[in-house]
Amino acid sequence: MIKRITGLAVLALAAAGTFSVQPAKADSSAEVKCHMTFSTTGWAAIYKKADGRGHVRCDNGQSADVKIHVRGGGLTAGKFSIEGGKGEFTHVHGISEIYGEYASGGANAGVVKSAESAAMTKGEVSLAVTGTGRGFNLGVDLSKFEIEKIGK
Repeated sequence: MIKRITGLAVLALAAAGTFSVQPAKADSSAEVKCHMTFSTTGWAAIYKKADGRGHVRCDNGQSADVKIHVRGGGLTAGKFSIEGGKGEFTHVHGISEIYGEYASGGANAGVVKSAESAAMTKGEVSLAVTGTGRGFNLGVDLSKFEIEKIGK
């Protein structure tokens, strides 16, 4: 009988120890920094269309590969590619908040070497992107910038 009680006590202490060494969960209301690297190719002739891929990494350890789709229009024309683009998300609490459609206003200019910058929002989440590349383009536009998780 004493062996059975001792065995149960050891088992109970082992279980209690297992639960006590679990890491504390991060505060889900805390904002995290998320950064994106990406590349896109596209064209514009009043209507702007570009597609690409990227990788998002957050300082809480979350990361994901993403597809990027840009659709819009304005006073813009050209054919371009952005390589090594960078983006920074603000007001994000987790990587799941980066997906979806952002309203974007941007300016672009270049002959042979191209440059792009844009600031966009989706609710409280903001994204600022910059990039350089190749092509010829000139203009200003209003676009929809969509980020989609690869492997949905």
